[in-house]
Amino acid sequence: MEQIKVTHNPSDDVLEEQGVFDWSIWTHEAADFPWMYAEQETCYFLDGRVTVIPEGGEAVEMGKGDLVTFPRGMECRWIIHEPVRKHYRFA
Repeated sequence: MEQIKVTHNPSDDVLEEQGVFDWSIWTHEAADFPWMYAEQETCYFLDGRVTVIPEGGEAVEMGKGDLVTFPRGMECRWIIHEPVRKHYRFA
């Protein structure tokens, strides 16, 4: 099973190369909910702090300044500790 990939504080060059700031923005208040990725998602956190727990896997912490890729087909639990604002795109 593919893992969540987190890049902490990627360079501006990496963000520009991927076109991150042209992606849509998603926001959510503090919450705890299940989620399933029908497609691979890549996102860049502008604000917030989250723990994502893949089914059968280890908890992964992420938040402001992180570029994250979630694999297609992953089922998980999202725990939003601080309100999230992120750019995202589905592959």
